[in-house]
Amino acid sequence: MGQPVSAGPGLDSRVVAGRGGVRNTMANLALALASAGLLILTFPGPGLAWLAPVALTPLLIAAAREPNPWRRLLLGEAAGIVYWFGVCTWIQFVLSYHGGMGELAGWACFLLFCIAKAAHLAVFTWLAGYVMDRWWTLPAAAALWTGIERTHGPLGFAWMALGNAGIDMDLPMRLAPWTGVYGLSFVFAMIAAALASAALRKPRRRLAWLAVLPALWLLPPLPGPADGARELVVMQPNVPLDKSWDSASLRRTVDRLALETVAAAMEPGSARPELLVWPEVPAPFYYETDPRFRTAAQNLARLTRSPFLFGTVAYTRDGSPLNSAQLLDAQGRPVARYDKMFLVPFGEFVPPLFGFVNRITKEAGDFVPGRKIVLMSLDGRRYGVFICYEAVFPHLVRRFALRGAEVFVNLSNDGYFGRSAARRQHLLIARMRAAENRRWLIRATNNGITAAIDPAGRLRQRFPEDVEMAARLDFSYVRETTFYTRHGDWFAWGCLLAGLLAAASRRFGAVYHRRENK
Repeated sequence: MGQPVSAGPGLDSRVVAGRGGVRNTMANLALALASAGLLILTFPGPGLAWLAPVALTPLLIAAAREPNPWRRLLLGEAAGIVYWFGVCTWIQFVLSYHGGMGELAGWACFLLFCIAKAAHLAVFTWLAGYVMDRWWTLPAAAALWTGIERTHGPLGFAWMALGNAGIDMDLPMRLAPWTGVYGLSFVFAMIAAALASAALRKPRRRLAWLAVLPALWLLPPLPGPADGARELVVMQPNVPLDKSWDSASLRRTVDRLALETVAAAMEPGSARPELLVWPEVPAPFYYETDPRFRTAAQNLARLTRSPFLFGTVAYTRDGSPLNSAQLLDAQGRPVARYDKMFLVPFGEFVPPLFGFVNRITKEAGDFVPGRKIVLMSLDGRRYGVFICYEAVFPHLVRRFALRGAEVFVNLSNDGYFGRSAARRQHLLIARMRAAENRRWLIRATNNGITAAIDPAGRLRQRFPEDVEMAARLDFSYVRETTFYTRHGDWFAWGCLLAGLLAAASRRFGAVYHRRENK
């Protein structure tokens, strides 16, 4: 008889005995894909948020069962491809329809995108295999997930953090002002690791880490629901994405939207609004280069005696286009302009590896990113204005509050998403930004979802989708800052460091142990 094989990290003898078998490999693949499916179900469209604490469990079981690190990488890659394919199918629509690529090329490019983004889940699964058989499995696995989740933005594209699923969960949401969304991701991942450990029949004492969760009750509760003390007027233009523009059609559209805005601003019996807001729109509203639009914008502010904030296209000194937000005061004078810093891949610029992809924008060239945070101050009040996709980045949005923004305004055009779940996903993300910084957040969109969000991330008011309308939304100014606003992603980066150290200690410790036994 041959010598018995020793168990590797995260394995018991029964698993090792079946190592390398096709049946075991297929079972692990099924587990990995089950996690991908659960993650898809967690977020809008299905929106089964209660699945968040269990979604990673099958994948962690597969990571523990699979001793071969290369196969773990492939398991995570397969799960990642399925996950991104299910959550971000709207990207294919954007590429095929608005990008002009056609169905076949759109699907092919979207698949390449899924393969690239799946690398995060592949790395997580590979590293998780090293920590699934230790007494510190629960915090180590959760730290790995949370830390790797933080790397999505710097590595090209961020969208749905796992913690976003907890937006309507009172207890986990108490973490948001302290750790940002990443604290919720950590809690969900740790519960998933506990369930995986139990399923693998590991010693029960490892579950003792769950005893820290009741400490969430010691954190300050969410602020109670309350109506806003101030009002602003938001125009939802519902401008068609594929409309062809000439000077006459542009003038008619601007005049119509201005009249509707004036009617809402001068509503009988209502106070003068703090602000008029027009969103990012797929129309040539070029304040700097179009004298007619500039005059119309100035007249709208003067007539209503209200400051006017709107999305526009500006230009750098060398003529490159900027996706911008412009603020005029109540006399129609320009006060401040913010240029979008985080651009949408494939929409506002084409990533270098995908240079063959058509641009969605009709600009002469790619948009270029803005260079700095701009706080819009007017009459003693300070506004943090960010544009569309920038709501995805917690570390960016918090900088507006850190610099003194008393309310957030998110100008967006979600029409490119079509009728997919992406609109609801984007709204969910924006709600978390409000809760992290304890700020009211006004979302002004072209055709939905326009809404007012309170400092606990609750949806307080919303417009019907795909309707042209102007109406008032309530909000309040808030000056206090949260721990997260002041200190940023300390928790997420700490998790990345701790998770990598935990995996490395197990990996290299096992190598040293094998050498000592030779």
